[in-house]
Amino acid sequence: MIQKLMNEHFFLTQHNILFVCVISVSVTMSAAAATGRFMYFAFGSNLLRERLQLANPSATFCTTGRLKDYVLNFGLWERHVDNAWHGGVATIEFCPGAEVWGVIWTLSNENLTSLDNQEGVSQGKYSPLEVLVETDEGLMLCRTYQMNNFHACPPSPQYKQVVCLGAEQNGLPDEYLKRLEAIETNTYSGPSILDQIKSVMK
Repeated sequence: MIQKLMNEHFFLTQHNILFVCVISVSVTMSAAAATGRFMYFAFGSNLLRERLQLANPSATFCTTGRLKDYVLNFGLWERHVDNAWHGGVATIEFCPGAEVWGVIWTLSNENLTSLDNQEGVSQGKYSPLEVLVETDEGLMLCRTYQMNNFHACPPSPQYKQVVCLGAEQNGLPDEYLKRLEAIETNTYSGPSILDQIKSVMK
């Protein structure tokens, strides 16, 4: 009888926690939607405000957070394909026990198309994905992007620099920043999107 009561209490406790989490996420989503905006979880070059705002000027910092059970990887959607960054770019992959830190931005619904275009959704490079991100304010349901047909490829030094600048700019944990700084790159040394970003940051 005691075990039965304990089990029932445990179920109710779990149920209540789940209920609170769902309510919290719903309220957060409703608040964003009510203002004609959506939440976006960035983990790659879009960690840096100036990079994201090149094509999405409405992007506004919301908070930082971590995505559990995913790992950060760098690669391409086709083998040996050239791109504006001249190397691998960031994506996330499901990996139990891992975590990816990032920035949650709010963007105007008018920038949904421009963000999709930046991520190459119509070209099949990335697919949009909804994820629950842990933050100091609770769980937040965000839009993010995952690469299709992933092929591992090291990033260029310029891409890595933008990712690290964004992590530092928004105060991601020091330990995570060290992990980003330890990422190995290729040897590309020519022009890239970083040049455009630097002109904005001056």
